[in-house]
Amino acid sequence: MSTLDPYLARKHATIEQRRAECEHEPSKALLSLKSVSRVAGATGVRPTELSRHTIITDAAPGLGGYGLGPTAPELLLGALSSCLAHTYLIEAALNRIPLESVEVEVSGRLDMTGVYGLPTEEAPQLSEITYHANVVAPIPPEVMQRLHDLVEAGCPVLNTLRSPIPVTRV
Repeated sequence: MSTLDPYLARKHATIEQRRAECEHEPSKALLSLKSVSRVAGATGVRPTELSRHTIITDAAPGLGGYGLGPTAPELLLGALSSCLAHTYLIEAALNRIPLESVEVEVSGRLDMTGVYGLPTEEAPQLSEITYHANVVAPIPPEVMQRLHDLVEAGCPVLNTLRSPIPVTRV
């Protein structure tokens, strides 16, 4: 028995129930998500509300922050690594693929030239984003490749970053 088998069995049952609900009522598959960040007084930290959770984001000391939480670009990379890891779990559960462990490391580069107010022709944005998925599973290589392919096709954050959508100030 693999380490994650009990969790994957529970996840499979939960997803199958949810899938049946969405087949019956397709509108249940569409989620509306929201995040709210507020600057907290003189510290500049930003408590960020996500659903029922609050996380603190902060700037690095080099930008006048205190380093009390991840920076927004770090949070974006964290969202990607978390979503990829979760999608491995989802696909493994749906396809009854046993897993022992999953770890996803994401990295990227950020040119801070424009952030510092220096002349540049490029808008500040993350670039060279890469990820490494360390998936340990008692499965043949072709099943592992199929799992990787399913994750790449089904990860919402990965797909959003690869095919960006417009972001509109309202």
